[in-house]
Amino acid sequence: MNRHLIAACAACVCASPAFAQSSITVSGIVDLAARHVGNEGVGSIKSLVNGSNSTSRLVFSGREDLGGGLSAGFHLEHGLLADTGKQVGADKFWDRRSTVSLASTSLGEARLGRDFVPSYTVWSRHDPFSYVGVARSANLVSATPVGPIRAAFGTNANTTVRSDNAAQFLLPGGLGGVEGGLLAAAGEGGDVASGRAKVFGMRLGYAAKRFGVSAAATSSENSLTTAGRFKDAVIGAHVDVSNVRLSGAWRQFKYDQARQALLLLGAVATWGPHQAKASWVKADLSGTVGATVIDGNDADQWGIGYVYNLSKRTALYATAATVSNDEAARYVISDGPAGMAGGGSSRGYEAGIRHRF
Repeated sequence: MNRHLIAACAACVCASPAFAQSSITVSGIVDLAARHVGNEGVGSIKSLVNGSNSTSRLVFSGREDLGGGLSAGFHLEHGLLADTGKQVGADKFWDRRSTVSLASTSLGEARLGRDFVPSYTVWSRHDPFSYVGVARSANLVSATPVGPIRAAFGTNANTTVRSDNAAQFLLPGGLGGVEGGLLAAAGEGGDVASGRAKVFGMRLGYAAKRFGVSAAATSSENSLTTAGRFKDAVIGAHVDVSNVRLSGAWRQFKYDQARQALLLLGAVATWGPHQAKASWVKADLSGTVGATVIDGNDADQWGIGYVYNLSKRTALYATAATVSNDEAARYVISDGPAGMAGGGSSRGYEAGIRHRF
């Protein structure tokens, strides 16, 4: 069924005279890497993994100029596992994004559908590793340990990255560097097992030539959040010094009496076809989940990486990272062996190739 859907979309793009009058684009990324992850006390695993520099994806997007500064558009983005040929989401084909929009150069954009939540948008722009690979900050954003994310969502899909059923308003360009947006999503019953949540979020930022700052807040309600809303707040900034971008961000997840704060510091140096990256991420948990005290279940992650751009579309890369846990914390780098005890460490490194089309 999915093969027929892709073929139909491609046929429409290539053959339809009506579509040809609009701007239609088929694009994507294929990214694969060889990875080694070792977790203290339980051994190591070598694997071929997907999307360690940029997530592998297939994208159909289009835009129609309606005149007078107005345009209509759509964006359909499918995550794929290039190492196995499977799709990322078992229940969502356009899992990364599926939106339709109406935009005005002077008034802004109204956008409907599945998309990133404001808090993720602000946080990820300050992560030198773009939330992917062994050094991604997402290693410390997990529903596995006892904390606010697990308390609010269990092991079901959460709203730390995307929201279904969303309606957004995005500010127009040309506001002297000011950007931002509002998002609201209908809960449609809020059944957490079905991935539904009532979501509201906002973000605001300012960017100059060599400096930028932004902040966001997102809240969610579902059938598990009987003690109140799950809250996700972020603030971040970056500054460019010569050919080096320095970034920093703070994020907090909060539900009932449980909190998780994240602090990120990053640097990216670019010269010619070369790029070097480094980051440090700290997870600090506090409070309680029921009768369980989570104070001290903290973790630190260090990451370094190098990218060599063979062209505008193709790059080779290598990344290494280590996660150190305190007390009962068990944060790990993905694709490693299971069963590490609390307070253990996780180490990983990888090398791969990324191609855009």
